[in-house]
Amino acid sequence: MTLKALIFDVDGTLAETEELHRRAFNETFADFDLPWRWSPRLYGELLKVAGGKERILYYVAHYQAGRLADIAPRVAEVHAHKTRRYEELMGEEPVPLRPGVARLIAEARAAGLRLAVATTTSRANLTALLRSAFPDGDGVFDAIVAGDEVARKKPFPDVYERVLDELGLDAESCIAIEDSRNGVAAARGARLEVVVTPGLYTAGEDFSGALAVVSELGLPARSYEHLAGAGRHDRNVTVEALERWHGAALRDEAPARADRPILLHA
Repeated sequence: MTLKALIFDVDGTLAETEELHRRAFNETFADFDLPWRWSPRLYGELLKVAGGKERILYYVAHYQAGRLADIAPRVAEVHAHKTRRYEELMGEEPVPLRPGVARLIAEARAAGLRLAVATTTSRANLTALLRSAFPDGDGVFDAIVAGDEVARKKPFPDVYERVLDELGLDAESCIAIEDSRNGVAAARGARLEVVVTPGLYTAGEDFSGALAVVSELGLPARSYEHLAGAGRHDRNVTVEALERWHGAALRDEAPARADRPILLHA
């Protein structure tokens, strides 16, 4: 078996968590008496900036420039409050895993593959999701690296390089599962093949370089929608399919990679 591990992104990949993040940001702004409300359209733009603290600073610099000197020293405090609120919301209103995630993780475990997480989100945010989604919480993964544990966040490859080090594996024996252009850039920067399942806020992004782009991982009774690259004749992203796509890529036999923005059908 050439494939030895799957490495998952979190927000938008394991689960559609971004709306809960947006709500936590907005409620935090209200708690700090900040007259800001991030709409879905604005939040979609802000998501191109990796990291919550960085996102707040970007917003203030571009939309509230007069408040930058006042807000910048408080960003860590505001973001810590937002993280606590996100944890509370996740406990009150758990977000389900995206279709096929639990199935693929179970298949990978049964096949002897190792599992890991490489994410831009904080460890606290990740723990809140995993605690609600898996009986074993973060124990389901063999290695976890969060965005606050590396020097540079996605689109830089730092989280993936750190995960590979912790797994003790080389990039050619692993596949990343992502949902965003930043994630593709980070994974490819670490020389990983990457399969993309576009999320709520990333469906129109350019996934050039991805091995395959599909609407979701798929369920036994529901096929994914094939969007680009490998997998045109498959129904679900399975361990067998990933090994086949991965092996073809190593032999330079894979179908043309994604090379344009992907738009999901309504």
